[in-house]
Amino acid sequence: MTITSPATPSTAELQKAVRRLATERQAVILAHNYQVPEIQDVADFVGDSLGLAIEAKKTSSPVILMCGVYFMAETAKILNPERTVLIPDPTAGCSLADSITLRDLKNWKREHPDAVVVSYVNTTAAIKAESDYCVTSGNAEAVVRSIPAEHEILFLPDQFLGAWLKERTGRANMHIWLGECHVHAGIRPDEIRAKQEALPNADLLIHPECGCASACVWASGRGLMNPNTFVLSTEGMVKHAATSANDTFLVATETGILHRLNKEMPGKRFIAADDNAVCGYMKQITLEKVRDTLRDLAPQVEVPERDMARARVAIERMLSVTG
Repeated sequence: MTITSPATPSTAELQKAVRRLATERQAVILAHNYQVPEIQDVADFVGDSLGLAIEAKKTSSPVILMCGVYFMAETAKILNPERTVLIPDPTAGCSLADSITLRDLKNWKREHPDAVVVSYVNTTAAIKAESDYCVTSGNAEAVVRSIPAEHEILFLPDQFLGAWLKERTGRANMHIWLGECHVHAGIRPDEIRAKQEALPNADLLIHPECGCASACVWASGRGLMNPNTFVLSTEGMVKHAATSANDTFLVATETGILHRLNKEMPGKRFIAADDNAVCGYMKQITLEKVRDTLRDLAPQVEVPERDMARARVAIERMLSVTG
């Protein structure tokens, strides 16, 4: 007697199952721009960290499924304490969030007791709870500018976004934590320059988390940006490409954004500045995990009560300031 294994479901079959379960569970599926294409295509909303936070806040769905890394799911839960928030893989972390600990931040605050703490959204709920403001790359400059100039600022944890903000705002009293995203930090200036030489008329869209930002963005005089160079959040990249008269773009961020760009603007050309800029944490989310999470309503995301209210204040302040 021959025993055959059940056939592995196709991508289309899995996507159909996910949508059916989402309807049954009255769930909204939120996916980050860095998710794999088949996840983006099955989501109700695809966007950057700010967009995901906004959608999480305004949804009326009793169940929120976050296809992203864990801090994003925590943010959704903080904004929706009474709703069920799910993440298909709770081990999907973030190297940038891991670059500062709660002890680190408390010690830093003791050294600067009167400073305003501005935390990038790529942080844990515990860090957000010790912060005055959260920001994303899309609204960080607007938030920093909204803080009175006489106030000292502690900006964490991304050193490259911090350096960009300091240059843009001229904020001399802003101290920057030396953390980084391993993916963006690994995009090298020589890689970008080689592709720019091959495509001299292309717009360069560069994420402010990139370690190469200083070398690639500024012309010989500080404060003057190189031509056809734009420092943007991932959502800003989508908006720029949609309105630009140019038809070719070099994209310096995690490569997952290329799927959305190509899908929304099929007549334009998008080239990764670095084909190896891939976040393994983001890619831990799979269709199979999404299906199983909706079926089982697990894993659920919980945030300790001691962090919930204080972190919500910092996030609400982020949402109140637009870029």
